[in-house]
Amino acid sequence: MTQISQGSDQGSKDGAKSDIAGHEFLAFTLGNEEYGIDILKVQEIRGYEAVTRIANAPDFLKGVINLRGIIVPVVDMRIKFNLGTPTYDQFTVVIILNIEGRIVGMVVDSVSDVTTLLPEQVRPAPEMGTTFSTDFLIGLGTLDDRMLILVDIDKLMSSPEMGLVDAAA
Repeated sequence: MTQISQGSDQGSKDGAKSDIAGHEFLAFTLGNEEYGIDILKVQEIRGYEAVTRIANAPDFLKGVINLRGIIVPVVDMRIKFNLGTPTYDQFTVVIILNIEGRIVGMVVDSVSDVTTLLPEQVRPAPEMGTTFSTDFLIGLGTLDDRMLILVDIDKLMSSPEMGLVDAAA
């Protein structure tokens, strides 16, 4: 288990380049793609362990775990992002997030590193039309030969579809 300090800093899609540049991101993989979330939202990183399933929950909501007395919903992002049938191995991890004071677990294939992005390394998220929502994408970070898809984890977890965190008023 890896403990990480927490905070409450957040960016916006409109000013993605200025708001997120210079921030640290936790890089993780889902399928063949690499994503990044604001490190200040991460509480800890744990190895994947069996969850307690909840009846009638959406497929992406794997269930809940008991984390030191706190019942934590666990979302499998591979299912949420339609990346095929997930497999669980020794590299599969659960990133424990603190979103608006609510603790949520997020299953990913692996965690790679923590990186700082400079202003020139951040590009705005592409517009995808109305086929699917990309409101939770805040930009693309470029690091040498790597590209990080930067996710606004607050927006994603508080979206009506996810329903895990109350949307900010």
